[in-house]
Amino acid sequence: MLCLCALVVLIPFIWMVSTALKPSSEVFANPPSLIGSTVEWENFAAAWNYLPFGRFMLNGVIVAGIGTIIVVLSSAMAAYAFSRLRWRGRDGVFLIYLGTLMIPQEVLVVPMFILMRELGWVNSYAALIVPWAFTAFGTFLLRQFFLTVPDELEEAARLDGANRFVIFVRIVLPLAKPAMGTLAVFTFIGYWNSFLWPLLIISDVNMATVPLGLNMFMGQTGNQWNLLMAASAISILPSLLIVIALQRYLVSGIALSGMGGR
Repeated sequence: MLCLCALVVLIPFIWMVSTALKPSSEVFANPPSLIGSTVEWENFAAAWNYLPFGRFMLNGVIVAGIGTIIVVLSSAMAAYAFSRLRWRGRDGVFLIYLGTLMIPQEVLVVPMFILMRELGWVNSYAALIVPWAFTAFGTFLLRQFFLTVPDELEEAARLDGANRFVIFVRIVLPLAKPAMGTLAVFTFIGYWNSFLWPLLIISDVNMATVPLGLNMFMGQTGNQWNLLMAASAISILPSLLIVIALQRYLVSGIALSGMGGR
């Protein structure tokens, strides 16, 4: 059953690669075929050179990479404060913080755009990274994991003379690698696939990210479907590599942080 479900999920990707390898005249051939009359490997090179796609990939890696680092670090610090520190109003503040998850991105883009314009950040990496670099989801995910860390570990460290910062860096963070790996995967993919916000804040082609670049294959002169599919196949490689590299953290992190549906 799992293999059947996996096959169903893979069908769009298989068709994407199939279309990427077809001549443009056979993309909408009737009846449709999985393999064209010729295998056009040069479509990938053509898609790469049709637009400055290398620049789009570089922008995406910079934005997603830096954004992921900021999200993981800030979420870890906030989660530690919400889970291990005792202070007045902690639970109430945390509930309000979680309430921000119910606000859709579409509601925030207009005031966020005005703020970015006043700061002079339009068409910059800062505008692409900073507005979404502090998330309640990441804090909640890591907080659920920190709650499972035994208090005895911190008490033993305090007896040895360690302060809060040393305990956080040398004890809590190493134990939280599975949850942090899970958050890193979700965050990287979220930044990499973001379309609405970059569409509003970026007007310079040299600052465009991959989703904006893919949209440029569809224009008034016609849609380059085979090149679009080739570029789409290229664009999923960074996310795929991140998932493969952090796969062992992904499964254990979801289970240990309370996100496993239990």
